[in-house]
Amino acid sequence: MNITLLQRFVALDAEGLHAPRAANALGIPLASLYSSIDKLEAEVGHPLLKRDTSPWTLTPAGTLLLEEAQRRIAAEPAPAAKPVVPAGGKAKASKGKGRAPKVKGQPKPYKKRQGR
Repeated sequence: MNITLLQRFVALDAEGLHAPRAANALGIPLASLYSSIDKLEAEVGHPLLKRDTSPWTLTPAGTLLLEEAQRRIAAEPAPAAKPVVPAGGKAKASKGKGRAPKVKGQPKPYKKRQGR
């Protein structure tokens, strides 16, 4: 199972099974959270949440997966820090050709200027 899907499932439980709050806490769109839960359910083969009730509840399979997900996330090593790229450098101006790109079979948009 993908660790990202498990993290999203655990975050959903941490927010009291309230999907919009969980998506906001994760910084992802709500549709991505829903698709992640659907992928987990397809992978497990059982529904993880009872969505027909007003406050969502975990099914027995969801409870088992939640415990397993918490164990896997705790055992997962911390992600490596991104390398720090030094700031600065020389800015480069874009030097265009002076006309639109040539399209096969089309005439040039305008004549090339005469040099001095």
